[in-house]
Amino acid sequence: MNWKQVPLGPVQANAYVLYNQDKEAVIFDPGGDGEAFQSALQRENIKPIAILLTHAHFDHIGAVDHIRDAFNIPVYLHQAEESWLSDPAKNLSINMTPQGFTARPADHLIIGENRLRVGPFEFQIYETPGHSPGSVSFYHEETSTVFSGDVLFQAGIGRTDLPYGDEKTLLDSIHLKLLELPEDTTVACGHGPETTVANEMDQNPFLSGL
Repeated sequence: MNWKQVPLGPVQANAYVLYNQDKEAVIFDPGGDGEAFQSALQRENIKPIAILLTHAHFDHIGAVDHIRDAFNIPVYLHQAEESWLSDPAKNLSINMTPQGFTARPADHLIIGENRLRVGPFEFQIYETPGHSPGSVSFYHEETSTVFSGDVLFQAGIGRTDLPYGDEKTLLDSIHLKLLELPEDTTVACGHGPETTVANEMDQNPFLSGL
């Protein structure tokens, strides 16, 4: 299996495409540019089977309905943010346009830290709140990658000054969940370049003392 990073939308948040040799794929956080993203997937004969959302801020959900409808696939989201897709104030899109934007409800709600199987793909789900209450990280053991949204970045951490954010909760999530993964795990971040657990343990200034 392989994955690729695709920056999308008004702030170029990272979507990810995890795909196998048969070109079946799961899509993480399609944040915008729906038509262009759809065309790129079709050009490469990628066959999405699901959308997995790390959280429901506007920059990670802008193309959810477009990609869902184009490929007739379900959307997964943590239950703590069940209402966010339809609420421009909660998803923060109201800050971008006078009306904001919405998406239809998720097809499946994530509850707890279970294993999730979607077709040939299997993930361990970790609840990693702090940036938002329903932030989750999807650990894919086969590729040694954790798709963590806006929890942990290269030399940074997710914002906690937004509504429902909390710095202590975020740092606990990173320390108790992500830093417990194997050190060679790649962290597929919601913004910027990917990194590894080892690099952030050694070099991230926000994590000194953890």
